[in-house]
Amino acid sequence: MSVPDRPSLDGLAEKWSAQWEATGLYRFDAPQQRADVFSIDTPPPTVSGSLHVGHVFSYTHTDIIARYQRMRGKHVFYPMGWDDNGLPTERRVQNYFGVRCDPSLPYDPSFEAPRPGNKKVQDVSRRNFIELCERLTVEDEKAFEDLWRRLGLSVDWAMTYTTIGQRSQRVSQRAFLRQLQAGEVYQSEAPTLWDVGFRTAVAQAELEDRDHPGAWHRIAFHTPAGEKLHIETTRPELLPACVALIAHPDDARYQDLFGTTVTSPVFGMEIPVLAHQAAEPERGAGIAMCCTFGDLTDVRWWRELKLPTRTIIGRDGRILPDAPEGLNAEAYQQIAGATVHTARERVVAMLRESGDLDGEPRAIVRPVKFYEKGDKPLEIVASKQWFIRSVAHQDVLLRRGEELQWHPAALKVRYDDWVRGLNGDWLISRQRYFGVPFPIWYALDAQGEPGELILPSEDVLPVDPSSDVPSGYTADQRGKPGGFIGETDVMDTWATSSLTPQIVCGWEEDPARYALTYPMDLRPQAHDIIRTWLFATILRAELDSRTLPWRHAALSGWILDPDRKKMSKSKGNVVTPMGLLDQYSPDAVRYWAASGRPGTDTAFDQDQMKIGRRLATKLLNAAKFVLSFPAPEADAQITDTLDLAMLAVLDDVVRQATSALEDFEYTTALERTERFFWVFCDDYLELVKQRAYGDVSEGSAESARLALRTALDTILRLFAPFLPYSAEETWSWWHTDSVHKAAWPVPQATPADGVALDLASSVITAVRREKSAAKLSMKAAVDSVSVYAPADQLDVIKSIGPDLRAAGNITALDVQASDDLRVEVSLAGV
Repeated sequence: MSVPDRPSLDGLAEKWSAQWEATGLYRFDAPQQRADVFSIDTPPPTVSGSLHVGHVFSYTHTDIIARYQRMRGKHVFYPMGWDDNGLPTERRVQNYFGVRCDPSLPYDPSFEAPRPGNKKVQDVSRRNFIELCERLTVEDEKAFEDLWRRLGLSVDWAMTYTTIGQRSQRVSQRAFLRQLQAGEVYQSEAPTLWDVGFRTAVAQAELEDRDHPGAWHRIAFHTPAGEKLHIETTRPELLPACVALIAHPDDARYQDLFGTTVTSPVFGMEIPVLAHQAAEPERGAGIAMCCTFGDLTDVRWWRELKLPTRTIIGRDGRILPDAPEGLNAEAYQQIAGATVHTARERVVAMLRESGDLDGEPRAIVRPVKFYEKGDKPLEIVASKQWFIRSVAHQDVLLRRGEELQWHPAALKVRYDDWVRGLNGDWLISRQRYFGVPFPIWYALDAQGEPGELILPSEDVLPVDPSSDVPSGYTADQRGKPGGFIGETDVMDTWATSSLTPQIVCGWEEDPARYALTYPMDLRPQAHDIIRTWLFATILRAELDSRTLPWRHAALSGWILDPDRKKMSKSKGNVVTPMGLLDQYSPDAVRYWAASGRPGTDTAFDQDQMKIGRRLATKLLNAAKFVLSFPAPEADAQITDTLDLAMLAVLDDVVRQATSALEDFEYTTALERTERFFWVFCDDYLELVKQRAYGDVSEGSAESARLALRTALDTILRLFAPFLPYSAEETWSWWHTDSVHKAAWPVPQATPADGVALDLASSVITAVRREKSAAKLSMKAAVDSVSVYAPADQLDVIKSIGPDLRAAGNITALDVQASDDLRVEVSLAGV
């Protein structure tokens, strides 16, 4: 046994993380049967800069469960991935190197990356841009891994993957091709939510409402009778895109106008007046423009009323140069090419000049749809995109939600509400560069127009249609009549991330691993991406294998800043964790993370980290103290009342912690363990230490010594998932194996209850209180202590009397019957 003279948390992370890696402690050792595996679908964090303390929070929760299951005898399948494709990476590369992707430029094999912080933006080819993305993500991934190792995540680093890697691309493209052939994937020209800043389509699940300044404009249309019909709109610039005026069918104000036409101001179009149940009589004038397209309501009206399309906004967010047929061309040319904001100002000026603006615009602030990563309001443009059918599967997706075990259960409603509220299929194509390519080429006809799809065989995946040539063609036929062109869109990052179970479990590539690990046991994730990652993964598993992808979903909350706002890099209010790990220790930071209950938003609190450091330090010192007593004899037995009572209480703690962790309630398990630990240190250790040293004649020293080591053994195993470094360090002082491979403790059916420990704690606390009030040392002598207790407790108190007298330096201990427990202390010389 080797116990250091001055135990310290400093250096433990470096010491033990290196040891764990060298011994392969957390490598997945495949067993013979699925029942022996616990399989975790770990979230691949987005590689775009640095991790923040919110990541540390949620990933610690997962690691606690992984460590617990490993100690329960499971072979834990716990890989880590990096989500490195998509907009966040592109934006980071653009800002880091000062570059902009221009797909029209040829690849430059001699291209050298600009120095970071380059002020002058440089245009680069698509391939050169992707190479910069790959280069920067590798650097970021190394930094991420270093932090995760420091935190003590017990993942199998031999199984790391990236969402842009060859394996992920192969799985994504294979799933796409199979779902395309099954009719679950389709391409369609349709109104699409569009981010004009990133110039890409956006899915319904990626929207967020933000308050945005605007104004109501009261505008006059003209009836055939020469009367004015006023509508109110916040988007007068869409007047040339108006295809109908819509009112509620029961609105008496417009009954005579339904079925007639009116003339639009300035642009002179004949516009039908129609009825629809979705119109809101109490909103504005009760009658609204339907434009193609201003918002999702416009899309619904356009679709259900089979209205024509007049598109005026392009993918760059500017008004298209050519006016829709039938418009006043002279008026339209005043806004052609303008931004939406400028077009609004010019249309308002024209309305004011024509006398069709009734009063001045009234300023308002209203919720507007934004892409969650964007900074400009979304537009809706007509474009050709790829979709996965989801609306058609609403019923089966709801049933899968019922089968899934939710932790906490209350958050299931978010999934149900999302599935029931689906109003369109999942748009999976993005007009970006650094993503998984769609494995599609198009055959060109004699006029050079794209037609029939050309699909690769699965055995050649992954492919990049931008550079690879389809079977039966040659490279010089690219872009020529009778030849081919490749699909330029890439898959949304969720289209790959939704396949993480298939990627890590070896779908179609490692049948043995797939059988052992899929469906997986656990999906841990944040509650805010239920509608994206969780929903999408369930959908893909249903389309692929008609199964749930996992049995349990454990949801974590957000980390809130002092203003109770979510911490996020986009808001600029994040705290990076490496300094916290240095200052407080990884165990202390993990303690803070474990104090946040499942699914609950938690405040960032360094005071909790201080408490965690104190706890981890106390664990080291308490273990040193326990191991300082002589080792019990081989035939020693636990016989004394107080020792048996302490172990009986510990039995109950084991039951509670085990039950909590089985239900993924890690916070409850930590609370129960910590509460007992402080009683063990502050009361039990002080009560029995003289007996354990052999300094008193009454009671069994061997019983105390064996009870102390038995308890310490159990305490270290209970703390191991939460405080892995300090638990491993103290365990190593008297064991040759790792505490993280030790068996999780089980109750020992101790033949006693915890009453004696409770009574002893109450008495010794009363004695300490009196000494403290008298400003005396805790070693000060006590003339007498009178304990008044119920009759059925008198014998118990008498049996622990020797320990009480020794711990409190009590000369006389008197025990008397009473209805309630009461302690009277008479200090020596006072």
